[in-house]
Amino acid sequence: MLTSGAGASARRHPVSDANRNRLAWNPVARSFLKPAAPAAAAVAIATSSSVCFVRISSPSVSNAIVVQNLRKSYDGVEALRGISFEVGEGEVFGLLGPNGAGKTTTVEILEGYRSRDEGQVSVLGHDPGNTPRASRERIGVVLQQTELTPVLTVREIHRLFAGYYAHPRDIDEVIELVGLGEKRDARVKTLSGGQKRRLDLGIALVGDPDLVFLDEPTTGFDPTARRSAWEMIRALRSLGKTILLTTHYLDEAQQLADRVAVIRAGAIIGLGTPAELIGDTRRTEIRYSQDGEQIVIETDDPTRILSELTTQALAAGQELAHLEVRRPTLEDVYLELVEDEEGA
Repeated sequence: MLTSGAGASARRHPVSDANRNRLAWNPVARSFLKPAAPAAAAVAIATSSSVCFVRISSPSVSNAIVVQNLRKSYDGVEALRGISFEVGEGEVFGLLGPNGAGKTTTVEILEGYRSRDEGQVSVLGHDPGNTPRASRERIGVVLQQTELTPVLTVREIHRLFAGYYAHPRDIDEVIELVGLGEKRDARVKTLSGGQKRRLDLGIALVGDPDLVFLDEPTTGFDPTARRSAWEMIRALRSLGKTILLTTHYLDEAQQLADRVAVIRAGAIIGLGTPAELIGDTRRTEIRYSQDGEQIVIETDDPTRILSELTTQALAAGQELAHLEVRRPTLEDVYLELVEDEEGA
């Protein structure tokens, strides 16, 4: 369940100060979550109804993961075709792509479960294929599917996995953190699908890792549980934890990831912040109703088109009913990238 570590180079990524190295108050656990590394004095305090953050002056950022020209083939078929990317410490990095794109192979190589054919890989400063135990303890993993002993309780499962670490987090705190406080004495076999995913996440966090691999972490969650999981991931990022996230929920990646890589057929076809990827496409939709008909205009110049439409409507004394201006989302850009690659 828990794996390797590597990577530290001099290049930096624009992880904002607002998201790096803060103590986070968890109202359920009623305690401050530990920062990933020692920090200096507090310089600002921000509060909300659910979370209180005490911001700490942050150290310089290096890379938790470095991948250079990674290649992997199965029976002569290239699953990975020389991909390269870096993940900065304290960054949430999203790895997106359709089924069979190479995401799982990439993540398993980074976790140390699978060997590579070519390329250089560093995770927390080590080759994941040869990582010392102390570094492996700095990594937590949420797999796509797990099978846990069905007759053990939630608390017993956490205690079992905490025993694998020299300095685990308090198990009751972790249980509260993942929203299973009321199920601490429930047996695994009685949990719903969403509750089992929360249990998977708790197991990944019980070792207090610096790097967390989240492979489809909110599969099976209802909308409320998904939003709670998002808040927890944001809290982990605020502590300086590094997170590599794979998900098929594009709104999830847009909400959580500092940067994303889109992978298709073993190659990276898009890399950058969600805003950068969205900004690369200038297409904007303007929608309105006229005489009962829905009008949709696609344009690269929405300001001019809107000005012309509203000027004409005002001059005619008409109303542009249901007027809506819609910029592309990360999902739109993702589908466009994947479809363009398929066409090529």
